Amino acid sequence: MTVLLALLPVSIAGPLLHWNHLLVFFASALGIVPLAWILGQATEELAARSGPRVGGLLNATLGNAAELIITIFAIREGLLELVKASITGSILGNLLLILGLSVLLGGLRNGPQRFDRSEAGMNATMMTLAIIALIIPSIFGHAIEVKDHAAVEWLSLGVAVVMIGIYVLSLIYSFAFAGSEALNQDHAEPTWSLRKVVATLVVAAIFIAWLSEILVSTVEPVVESLGITEFFLGVIIIPLVGNVAEHLVAVQAAWKNNMNLSLMISFGSSMQIALLVAPLLVFISLAMGNPLTLDFNQFELLALAAGVGIAGLVSLDGESNWLEGAQLLALYVIIALAFFFLPTLGPGI
Repeated sequence: MTVLLALLPVSIAGPLLHWNHLLVFFASALGIVPLAWILGQATEELAARSGPRVGGLLNATLGNAAELIITIFAIREGLLELVKASITGSILGNLLLILGLSVLLGGLRNGPQRFDRSEAGMNATMMTLAIIALIIPSIFGHAIEVKDHAAVEWLSLGVAVVMIGIYVLSLIYSFAFAGSEALNQDHAEPTWSLRKVVATLVVAAIFIAWLSEILVSTVEPVVESLGITEFFLGVIIIPLVGNVAEHLVAVQAAWKNNMNLSLMISFGSSMQIALLVAPLLVFISLAMGNPLTLDFNQFELLALAAGVGIAGLVSLDGESNWLEGAQLLALYVIIALAFFFLPTLGPGI
């Protein structure tokens, strides 16, 4: 991570000195990785002061900060399909890649691992609801748009309000009724002062925003140079860059035989992307003059349904093993290959 920090001046100087777009893109993308990791370290310190359940929520929330910043700049540039692809990629990355790595590595080191079955079931139900909430405006929006595009925007706004509402209710339930049983992890003691934590969060967020603007500005030239689609860039590459901090924390938790925390981060981050970040981006895009609708194409919806389905099956019995992790990773690779060869698509079905 320290070595990657050396890319910060490269990515900042690149646009000023008119360097090659590919160099600037990869320098800024890799430069965001250590910044997101530093953000994650500060989040861990903050979580150590607040207990396991709040800690899991903080990890999911601040872990998504980098990607939220990237997508806001993408909205400003009018790259709305890139934004929706990154939402899809974030959910798939958390449920298949990160959960898969966590289950695989945790299982190889610790054998079969157990976790809270009731909470896992609740998470699976919430994710199923989230995917249905994305499917409905996608299917109905395509039919409605034939007559009235404005109605599609209103439909997306209405669905966004409901999604945020159910996410808030899930938090209330989790903290008020789910009890505190449960995360069975060793409670870490904070080692940083609160002032250092806040300063680190602010400085990391500022640099992430700076590099995100540079990254987004090079997307179109990079797509042309590499011959890949903007769609693949959004589904696979940007989520990996933006979510690295929480990815590391989730895998480390499973390695330490704390699958409750690992699942809370993986599922919690996915739920937050689907039920909070995506709806918020609808309102943010409206304020920025580039309205984003929750109108995903059929391939994104199929991949999301498959990812949520298999992740739910893995988690419902309250026990995991390394083979289940390998199965999650296999599906992620299959979907990534399909998206790599898929041409750029518009919204709808």
